[in-house]
Amino acid sequence: MGRSFSMAAYRALSRRSADRAFTPSGPRPQAELVWLHAAEASNLLALQDLAQRLCVARDGLRVLITLPDRNSLDAARTASPAREPLHLDELPSEHPAAVDRFLDHWAPDMCIWAWGGLRPILVQETQRKGCPMVLIDADTGGFDGRRDRWLPDLTRELLSEFVALMARSTQAASRLQQLGLRRSEIEVTPPLQAGGQALPCDDTDLAEMTKTLGGRPVWLATAVRAEETDMIFAAHRHALRFSHRLLLILQPAVRDQAGVMSEKAALEGFRVSDWSAPGEPNETTQVMVAEDADDLGLFYRLAPVSFLGSSLVPGHGGGNPFEAAALGSAVLYGPNVRRYLPFYSRLANAGAARIVKDAQTLGSAVTRLIAPDQAAAMAHAGWDVISQGAELTDRVIELVEETLDTRLEQKNARA
Repeated sequence: MGRSFSMAAYRALSRRSADRAFTPSGPRPQAELVWLHAAEASNLLALQDLAQRLCVARDGLRVLITLPDRNSLDAARTASPAREPLHLDELPSEHPAAVDRFLDHWAPDMCIWAWGGLRPILVQETQRKGCPMVLIDADTGGFDGRRDRWLPDLTRELLSEFVALMARSTQAASRLQQLGLRRSEIEVTPPLQAGGQALPCDDTDLAEMTKTLGGRPVWLATAVRAEETDMIFAAHRHALRFSHRLLLILQPAVRDQAGVMSEKAALEGFRVSDWSAPGEPNETTQVMVAEDADDLGLFYRLAPVSFLGSSLVPGHGGGNPFEAAALGSAVLYGPNVRRYLPFYSRLANAGAARIVKDAQTLGSAVTRLIAPDQAAAMAHAGWDVISQGAELTDRVIELVEETLDTRLEQKNARA
């Protein structure tokens, strides 16, 4: 792509005013790497969900997620620290030297740029290095800055080299047209929204466990903190008065706490079993403790009601409720869910999740929801929420697969 007068002027300005330093947050993984930029930091959770689903769809894929500034990067790390296969980093400044260091280090195989807020030098150099770029979830707010007004031809120049342009609304598409793009180049899609992943489950385990339970009602309490066990056991005792065969599956937030929670349940008078023991649970088991989260995909499928722990006491931020909703389990949660608050709000507004504050409200909610019609209504509402935005996610996954396959074929042909 040639350099226009506007780009030359912008580049000269950036050399004088931008910081030329860039220090990467970590080593580049030795794998295919898709770079996803969260220009709208408030939508990071949805982008992380997209990234996780990309990695599930393509074996061995790693994803770099960048944030526009240090403050948003620090907030993201505090709220949800990145672990393999995701990596977090801050964008470099627009100084050409910083841009070169960023691209030489991360060497992405593809870039998905969300919302807007383009960085002209970074975008142009990414394209110059042969990295395909896709714009998704474009919004009017992402193309309404000062730079877009005084250098509109620069935005048009940059976007014309993207392999796909997706806008979240007709208004956003119109804004891109005002900047010089042809309407035929722009695809209008639903807004990007997290949809949650369906956690895996062995079909044989599901069939055997369903047979073992023989129609017994079940509820699940997952990611439970030690401080929450008294409330959960009190809630279970309350629910047992109305459904004497009710089984509680208890999964601790900290694996080493499983033994302590089993002993405490026994001291409370419950008949307790260990999920890892052969033949468990049996017909008389009232509380079954599963020490880790490996089988959550199975438990969510078995339990029509799930309480997501680490939420009744402050300091932990709760867990991802879409994992439960994606597998048809109605969601109960405490008031301390700041980490995934947008997810809980969407489910609660749709009638797929209910907040509980103590043992009494938790016990009452479990008692009501073990009625099949009540749980089914919430599960259906949850599925509607999960399905929103699936069109865009599926479209992006398909595009990434096609693009990376093409690059791999070209690389093999040159070898």
